[in-house]
Amino acid sequence: MPPHRSSSCKSSGETRRSSPRGFTLIELLVVIAIIAILIALLLPAVQQAREAARRTQCRNNLKQLGLALHNYESTFTMFPPGGNSSSYSVQARVLPYLDQANLQNLINFSVPPQIGSGPSSTVNPALANVFPAVVPSYLCPSDPAPTQYQFASGANTYTYGGNNYMVSTGSSTGTFYDDRYPTDGIFWFNSSVRFRDITDGTSNTVFMSETIRADGTPDTTTERFPYRKLLAGTSGASSSGAPATGGYMGSGGGWPSGLITNPDLAPVVVGKTWKGGTDGSGRGLSWVRSLSTYVSTNGYNRPNSVIPDVQVHGIGFYGPRSLHTGGAHVLLGDGTVRFLSENMDSRLHQALHSRNGNEIINEF
Repeated sequence: MPPHRSSSCKSSGETRRSSPRGFTLIELLVVIAIIAILIALLLPAVQQAREAARRTQCRNNLKQLGLALHNYESTFTMFPPGGNSSSYSVQARVLPYLDQANLQNLINFSVPPQIGSGPSSTVNPALANVFPAVVPSYLCPSDPAPTQYQFASGANTYTYGGNNYMVSTGSSTGTFYDDRYPTDGIFWFNSSVRFRDITDGTSNTVFMSETIRADGTPDTTTERFPYRKLLAGTSGASSSGAPATGGYMGSGGGWPSGLITNPDLAPVVVGKTWKGGTDGSGRGLSWVRSLSTYVSTNGYNRPNSVIPDVQVHGIGFYGPRSLHTGGAHVLLGDGTVRFLSENMDSRLHQALHSRNGNEIINEF
């Protein structure tokens, strides 16, 4: 017979296996701490990867808009005409070249987009199915603003599809901010610019740029950078008494006295109202109507300027804006998309928005 002690050893082994050792509280805390550290290290990398993808999509949207403008020019031998507050935008006119022909077929360009005038104007009933439409190519994925805006006018509530990509009216220096008259840019009211008119060269001329859409919240008297609201600078500025060639006259509110040219905007922004879009005033509220705050920009302020966009009686002093770190995208006339630094020289930036200033453009 086998020794009796072997039975004793087997019994002892079974006892050891039936009592496994668990984790202590300290060990669990160490594991949790290690996992937390790994998450803290990986999360910024994941966020950066996502933002890089969003920037790529934003750049691609502008690239597609550049192709649409070129195709429009090939068809009509000129770039789309700019509009005013009672006409259609460039963005509405290039829809067929963005695979949005079905949407443009709903637009009757022979009727106005809105009925009435000024703040009391309302959406033309013929466009009731057009204004709310969201066009993906007109939205920057890095902008968390609403893709649609709703606001009341009288007894009715209207919905607008938003827009991040603005057409350039020029440098906005001198009186070129007044796009009721020909400017040094590509688009103004009833413009008909051709390639031959871009004497600075298409690779040195901004056609479009991105901006930050309104946040859709009520108006305020304070706003923090980066600005998601538009500053209403109408007080103290008027088009009455201005020369026939355009421009506005200043009489207070921070504006210089007399004809407004190359103004210092810092005094203008003091004490003004910030418009968030709830009353129809704000940046990028619609791609349909050619109101400058909705669809236009210029080069007066450099990208992501600490001086906000300032609207004045239907025109404005603007600049490219984005929620990308370090600057904003612009579309050049040759179809390339460039990321302009928020630290670039203001004069160089304004020169890039001019089509015929004969400026010497250094590397940018």
